[in-house]
Amino acid sequence: MCKTAKIVAICNQKGGVGKTVTTVNLGIGLARQGKRVLLVDVDPQGSLTASLGYHQPDRMENTLSTALAEIVQQKPFDPAGYILHQDEGVDLIPANIDLAVVEMNLVSVMGRETVLRELLEPLRGQYDYILLDCCPSLGTLTANALTAADEVIIPMLAHYLSIKGLEQLLSTVGLVRRKFNPRLQVSGILITMANMRTSYSRDIVSLLRESYGDKLRIFDTIIPESIRAAETSAEGKSIYLHDPSGKVSAAYSAFTEEVAS
Repeated sequence: MCKTAKIVAICNQKGGVGKTVTTVNLGIGLARQGKRVLLVDVDPQGSLTASLGYHQPDRMENTLSTALAEIVQQKPFDPAGYILHQDEGVDLIPANIDLAVVEMNLVSVMGRETVLRELLEPLRGQYDYILLDCCPSLGTLTANALTAADEVIIPMLAHYLSIKGLEQLLSTVGLVRRKFNPRLQVSGILITMANMRTSYSRDIVSLLRESYGDKLRIFDTIIPESIRAAETSAEGKSIYLHDPSGKVSAAYSAFTEEVAS
């Protein structure tokens, strides 16, 4: 039996929680372990695309938006024509602002929540992991990502409002599970950009573990706050190349081990 990819959505409706940085460094971390990895940019802002070195995504012709449009129009197409091969060993289906137009058009499409799944299913046999970098909303694109995924990883800040927003996201995951994707599971919560030297951050992490630790996995790894991690997006490379001996590189390596195990 052919081994098929595990599809993981990196999801949180809040912006600025480290979804894209996590997608990049988890994906490249897995590739460094010899895994075959495809990253999919499911955000019209194209942040994942830019973070992997493609700094002008709006000039790209073959992107996720054109692939989804061809599926909606029931045109024959080759998924390989939309895949870029990045220097650090991962593949990418890029996105740009055109994806926002596609999302609006999907509203009137029958089975609009399953279009991305239709794109990704033929690719499962070519990869070990397919990671979906979701946009900061709970709209049609995020519903598509959750419908296509086997698991969800939720990056979140060590902030009180992040815990308050978690319930809404978990409600959406439950809704997608009931209606479209009964196999969907929450793989875990990843605390990102945390300053654990402050009592505030430590208290929030403790509150999170008390509130959800018996229901959900909370990854042992905590990604520390660091300007070096923020710099990677502009550099178009992973933290492993940008700051290989730094604390964020070590943290993402540890997190990759947790996911892989």
